[in-house]
Amino acid sequence: MVAIRAAKIAMVAAIALHATLVAFGNVTDYATNFTFVRHVLSMDTIFKDATIGYRAVANPALHHAAYTAIIAVETMVAVLCWIGAFRLLRLLRADAAAFNAGKALAVMGLTLGLLLWQVGFISIAGEWFGMWMSQQWNGVASASRIVASLFGVLIFLVLCDQELSQRTTG
Repeated sequence: MVAIRAAKIAMVAAIALHATLVAFGNVTDYATNFTFVRHVLSMDTIFKDATIGYRAVANPALHHAAYTAIIAVETMVAVLCWIGAFRLLRLLRADAAAFNAGKALAVMGLTLGLLLWQVGFISIAGEWFGMWMSQQWNGVASASRIVASLFGVLIFLVLCDQELSQRTTG
């Protein structure tokens, strides 16, 4: 059905918009969001009696490198999802095989986003650097919401689409 395909395209575009806004905010408000990365990597706000403090990264150059990598991946997520959404829009009324094959870039963008927020923020920042212990610099809940959205859109997108002619009503 065209409506289902349109919904898939809209959801991919919604993720593209979110990633665009996140990357844009991180570039245009670099200092504010860099502070977040610096505190997480420095582990200066984890529990005082935590024994994982040896994992801290104190080098400011590495803080900037990590933040730059985050922004680069967010930008790649946005670009892949935008291109994927527009490619699917062009294929909206194509045969099912073409539409299904046209999902590749959107799938790549959504997967890259899942890797960034699940692996980067929840696993590495949250667990390795103990971000979950911080009262002020804990982004695990926010990252979890983003992961849930990405995962839901990815599942919805990869469901195989049927031929449009197989529908019974307009």
